[in-house]
Amino acid sequence: MMSLTSHLFNTFFFFALMEGVAWFTHKYIMHGFGWIWHKSHHEPRKGKLELNDLYGFVFALPSMIFIVLGSHEMDWRFSAGLGIALYGLAYFLVHDVFVHQRVKWLKKTKIPYFRAMRLTHHLHHAVHTKEGAEAFGFLFVLPKYVRRFRG
Repeated sequence: MMSLTSHLFNTFFFFALMEGVAWFTHKYIMHGFGWIWHKSHHEPRKGKLELNDLYGFVFALPSMIFIVLGSHEMDWRFSAGLGIALYGLAYFLVHDVFVHQRVKWLKKTKIPYFRAMRLTHHLHHAVHTKEGAEAFGFLFVLPKYVRRFRG
C-alpha cells in the first residue's frame, strides 16, 4: 500500500501526463485516422451530442481499468486511474462547458489565461479540415497565445 503523499504525487503526475497524451492524440489521431469521429467537432452541432464525444469513453477506459486493478492493493494503478479521471473531468468542465459553452458558464471572463484558452481553441476551430490546424493543447496554453489574446 502506498502512502497518501505517494498517491497524491502519482495522481498529479498522471493528471499532468494526460495533457501530453491529449495533445498527441488530438494532433496525430483525431486529426489523422480518427478524423472520422473528430470531424463532427469541427462542424456545426446538430444536437446535444456529436460523434467526437465517443473519445470521452475511449479515454475513460484506461482510467477505469487502472482504478479497478489498483483498488485491491491501493497501488500506483489506483492513483494513475484517478489522475486520468480527474483530467477527464477537467477536460469536460473546461472544454465542453467553458470553451464551447454547452452550458453557459463564465461566458464573459476577463481572466487572461481563460480568455486565451477559449480564443486559442477557437483559433484551432478556424480550420474545418483535418490538415492545417494549430493549437492542439488543452489546459496548457502556450505563452504566444496568452500574449496574443491578453486584454
